[in-house]
Amino acid sequence: MVGDSLFLVDDDAAVRRALKFAFELDGYRVETFPDGESLARCARLPADHACLIVDYELPGMDGLTLIEALRRRSVRLPAVLITTNPTAQVRRRAQAAGVDIVEKPLLSDALGRAIEQAVAPP
Repeated sequence: MVGDSLFLVDDDAAVRRALKFAFELDGYRVETFPDGESLARCARLPADHACLIVDYELPGMDGLTLIEALRRRSVRLPAVLITTNPTAQVRRRAQAAGVDIVEKPLLSDALGRAIEQAVAPP
């Protein structure tokens, strides 16, 4: 929903800039992080009206490990995992964490649709 916040974690600066630009055009507030540790150090994340967009392949902790760590801190924001060719194990972990997967390359509007669904009121 327009006006919601997106917390984008991707180690590729070009991807961060492009997605931030595109989603800000759509009316989202976007904060970007180069790795999982940077977002994990965020002292305060909103309880609602926000979505996590997390790349799986990150330096340090992988994207699902980051989401699991945030869940242990009671951060229940919806999350979308972006990755290339996810393995069956990654798919199982994502499903167990309640995380949607959008596969790279991000050539369609699949990521935008997943975010719209994630932030839509129940």
